[in-house]
Amino acid sequence: MKRGTTLFLKAAVILIGIPVLALCIFLVPEIANFAAELYPELTYIQFLVYLDLYASAIPFYIALYQAFKLLGYIDKNKAFSELSVRVLKNIKYCAITISSVYVLGMPLFYLIAEKDDAPGIIVIGLIIIFASMVIAVFAAVLQRLLTEAIELKSENDLTV
Repeated sequence: MKRGTTLFLKAAVILIGIPVLALCIFLVPEIANFAAELYPELTYIQFLVYLDLYASAIPFYIALYQAFKLLGYIDKNKAFSELSVRVLKNIKYCAITISSVYVLGMPLFYLIAEKDDAPGIIVIGLIIIFASMVIAVFAAVLQRLLTEAIELKSENDLTV
């Protein structure tokens, strides 16, 4: 495959990461301060917000890096290799981790939504959980299909 055929997808991966980085820099501290203002008696709630949101950003960026690596393998004609299977497995684990972090943080979403009377905050948390689980399932299906394709390819190589 010609080098650069995945250039658009690599650019999309980078463009996905930039707004999330901006959110982590500018919006997360605002959300944490807002939660601290809502519950001044819970001094640790600000740190829980930081922990929950930044702990989900780490696997997000790991998954973006893995997607970038997968696109590099596709450029190098290594799409049907164990390396690609390993990358898809890592993406699956990152998506499961993000979902787990938000499941554990749902009581925090509930506290903020109840005090601010904004049920949409809970819906946003549920959408993130659902979307990351969809990505995990999709990566698992691709991982399995790629493993079976590699097995078929190796069988065909042995019979020829």
